Amino acid sequence: MVQTVVIVNDAGSNSARRAEAAITARALGAELLLQVNPADLQQPQFALVFAADGVSLQQTGRKVPGPVRVDFLAGAVNHRRLFGGGKGQMIAKAVGVQARVKPHVLDATAGLGRDGFVLATLGCQVTMLERSPLVWALLNDGLQRAHAGADAELSEIINRLSLESVDARDYLCTPPQKSSPPDVIYLDPMFPTRGKSADVKKEMQAFHQVVGADLDAAELLADARALATYRVVVKRPRKAPDLADMTPSYRLEGKSSRFDIYTRQKLPAELNP
Repeated sequence: MVQTVVIVNDAGSNSARRAEAAITARALGAELLLQVNPADLQQPQFALVFAADGVSLQQTGRKVPGPVRVDFLAGAVNHRRLFGGGKGQMIAKAVGVQARVKPHVLDATAGLGRDGFVLATLGCQVTMLERSPLVWALLNDGLQRAHAGADAELSEIINRLSLESVDARDYLCTPPQKSSPPDVIYLDPMFPTRGKSADVKKEMQAFHQVVGADLDAAELLADARALATYRVVVKRPRKAPDLADMTPSYRLEGKSSRFDIYTRQKLPAELNP
């Protein structure tokens, strides 16, 4: 992972916010700074900034790409909720969402929570796992702001999302005893080549650079296939080889990405309707 500094840039921030920043800094092995403009820094290359308007990942220095933050209330994510095509979306078909089938999905590589949010808009209960303290801080902040500012419809969606700070491999091998196995496990691992494409925004290229690749993706797939009740869904670049050379039961292909589906048993006609 690329070295990052943690900055608290909210003079009026409460003790809980400052404590959260301090915990994140310790988890990252990063320096904690107060009231510093990332544009005035030359090193390290990135800063995780806790400010009045939320948490964001920013490159340091001047004339750099904009910040990366999680926002479920506006922007592309909310636009997709309103106009994304509902159950006709490829991800819905891959997971198996139907009128009376709403699988409980374990999103083992939550990232910025975009696919998890889409699945929640379709009626699925989604448990999101994120092992990077930096990414967890971004996603947790986005969920907190969404809870605070959502209308009734959006609140219902956000309430279907839960987030855990845990390594997915540990969770998949020893899931909590109180929870039943997930109906579907969803994987969208990051790879070294990801983020270099011209169609990826500079902000997201920076995000991929900081987080790094999921080098244990093959092991994640094996663990997921052993735990999921009905299927495992893996999101891949359209032309990428099969993950771990494991041929899926079938695929759904789009213009730039595809979903590889590994089935364990057929989904029932009614599931968590």
